[in-house]
Amino acid sequence: MFDNKENTSLDKLGEFGLIDLITKSVEIKEPSTVKGIGDDAAVINHTDKRVLVSTDLLLEGIHFDLRYVPLKHLGYKAVQVNLSDIYAMNGIATQITFSIGLSSKFPLEAVEEIYAGAILACKKYHVDLIGGDTSASKQGLVISVTSLGHALAEDITYRNGAQEGDLICVSGDLGGAYVGLQLLEREKQIFLENPNIQPDLEGKDYIVERQLKPEARLDIVKLLQDIAVRPTAMIDISDGLASDILHICKQSNKGCKLYEDKIPIDQMTYDTAREFGLDPTVCALNGGEDYELLFTIKQADYDKIKGDVDITVIGHITAESEGHHLITKAGNMHQIKAQGWNAFG
Repeated sequence: MFDNKENTSLDKLGEFGLIDLITKSVEIKEPSTVKGIGDDAAVINHTDKRVLVSTDLLLEGIHFDLRYVPLKHLGYKAVQVNLSDIYAMNGIATQITFSIGLSSKFPLEAVEEIYAGAILACKKYHVDLIGGDTSASKQGLVISVTSLGHALAEDITYRNGAQEGDLICVSGDLGGAYVGLQLLEREKQIFLENPNIQPDLEGKDYIVERQLKPEARLDIVKLLQDIAVRPTAMIDISDGLASDILHICKQSNKGCKLYEDKIPIDQMTYDTAREFGLDPTVCALNGGEDYELLFTIKQADYDKIKGDVDITVIGHITAESEGHHLITKAGNMHQIKAQGWNAFG
């Protein structure tokens, strides 16, 4: 993909040289892409379908720490978190733009690593990289990704469609990304205190990958289409289960009941959370960055999803007047509060 192996200064290549290098590494495969990189704007043709658009901004020191985030993983994750928003609308992502702002401290090879990760994500999810921008930055590394997708008007799922009695479902398992972050932060602090000590991540691959290399759940969107289940409301879990179910409830003017014993938590996540003195349920509720899909379905559709090991029913939608509650394993009822990621907190 990229052939440079030395510590090449970006000023030797220049902005247009960098764009040419990236362009040569991008392969267009999506039929709806009429024109990709190389002109003033890309051209896309989605004919009779609605176009979905989402943008994410990732800032060094806010959304990622380069002391433990590999650049290739960063490029991959930047694409994944953005595609997840398209899938959360029950749509199919088809193109992205990838923009980057960086300082002169980054050699060309570092930039190539970021784009190699982004291109790998595009190939895996059959998405075209069709444009973007490059700029100098005095504030550290900045990445902005915009994803485009499509869906038939009748298939698009919004957050505001949940109805009383609907089942609340989640894909995969929760809390792993947050616990993985705690592990990486701990090892960073140990390294800063003594650079001779190497990070100890042995046996923790799953939760580390959940943080560094999340996978957007296109497979769940396709599964629901295959079994003819159209979610009544859907969101991806980026801020934490508690925050995101409250987003659905607020926009749908509904309440909810979640059941602690139904929340899927991987055994490694559970055990590592305990090692840190953390409550695994709290990690699942408030951790965020799992990028699983949280959605509601009609009760009549339960038989269609009940046999799938990757979808768990964790509660149901109630009348707004009943509030938003978590039923604990002991049978106690607690109000759900949004305590997950807050961009300005």
